[in-house]
Amino acid sequence: MSTDTEESRFANVAGAVLTGGASSRMGRDKASLEVDGVSCATRVARRLAAHCEDVVLVGGEPPADAPGRRVADVDGPRCALRGLVGALEACTTERVLVVATDIPFAGDALLLALIAWPEADAVVPRDGAGTHSLCAIYRREPVLAVARRLLAEERLAMRALLEAVETRYLEGADLAAVDPDGSALRNLNTPEDLATAERSEPADAGGD
Repeated sequence: MSTDTEESRFANVAGAVLTGGASSRMGRDKASLEVDGVSCATRVARRLAAHCEDVVLVGGEPPADAPGRRVADVDGPRCALRGLVGALEACTTERVLVVATDIPFAGDALLLALIAWPEADAVVPRDGAGTHSLCAIYRREPVLAVARRLLAEERLAMRALLEAVETRYLEGADLAAVDPDGSALRNLNTPEDLATAERSEPADAGGD
């Protein structure tokens, strides 16, 4: 018998956690980093699993308690574009909601806004810090075709991908409405970022 939570999940939107990043500035695997006792990968995977029937964890060695299917990275240079290709190849849904493991505070309001935003090949948050292409939703077939080509050509910047497909941006007042304190898109790139996050965890980003 299905629960209300299961019935409310999207069957046509998969979730993908990118767990195979280089972590050069952090100095250790970001997927296993913990905030308030819960690993970043597990936090992100649990959030996605609350909204998507299918969740994949792409690359690296995700923690055992992170929900979702484990899939290996595809061949190619170690970069965000490779992770995106792996995520899109592993899924069969029309769209894929992609979140990197080092964005552990992406809360329900932001994720649901990305799903509900007027559809395009890519729907991406954009704020004063820039474009957040690793917390975004992608239309699988058209984006995968372009991403594969760019990866083969070693044109690895995510900007090139967004310029080559139909992209809409969640920004300004619309983004502020779902991320009023600006914390949902916070990246954990360095040990200092992690220390700050542990002192100021957003209320909407718990790991339960």
